[in-house]
Amino acid sequence: MPVPLLMPKLLEVDGLTAAYGATEVLHGMSFALEAGQITAILGANGAGKTTTLRAICQMVRTGGSITFDGRQLVGSATESVVRLGVAHVPDGRGTFTALSVEENLRLGAYVRRDKARVAEDLARTYERFPRLAERRHQQAGTLSGGEQQMLAISRALMLRPKLLLLDEPSFGLAPLIVAEIFRILRDINTRDGVSMLLVEQNAKLALELAHRAYLLETGRVALAGSSEQMMADESVRRSYLGV
Repeated sequence: MPVPLLMPKLLEVDGLTAAYGATEVLHGMSFALEAGQITAILGANGAGKTTTLRAICQMVRTGGSITFDGRQLVGSATESVVRLGVAHVPDGRGTFTALSVEENLRLGAYVRRDKARVAEDLARTYERFPRLAERRHQQAGTLSGGEQQMLAISRALMLRPKLLLLDEPSFGLAPLIVAEIFRILRDINTRDGVSMLLVEQNAKLALELAHRAYLLETGRVALAGSSEQMMADESVRRSYLGV
């Protein structure tokens, strides 16, 4: 993927620490994400990938600095982070299983007041994800895994976010469904300009989608570069790409 021209930094993380109780998981991480780009976070299980996304959302105890669109996030309430335009698609999808597909989608827009545009975005969601249109009145808990992932992404997009945080969107899904979801993510980034921070165990898949990547090891950035640079790195190829 060609690397686009440099854009303003939408997200800047400096000296980030994060802890669950007395256990510190992130140890002074620093990285940045440019507006309009997709950035991937790679690493083995336990490296701190999911915690990084939770720290940005202020769901864990954090230290250091997280600057989003010129605003400092550390110390903010999670709802305030959402209102600034950060949408989180967590590992496990996090859909409200007892609610219908459409009720889930409307919940994604709960902080918005532009009702006419919410209706437009709902229609656009059904156009982008025809399966959800077919199941709009169906209980979310009865959807397939792939459909639930589509719903989770769509619900996050109903916020009209500036930044979409994605935690393992391919997990547990069939390869054809994964390919469809990643194609749609690329389209969302290209057409709508939504920036994305992607946590993904499948490094090859992530690097094919992303513009830039950071490799975490035990809560620290061990390597950073463009996707092309990361794919060409011998240690990444050996440990994460299997080649």
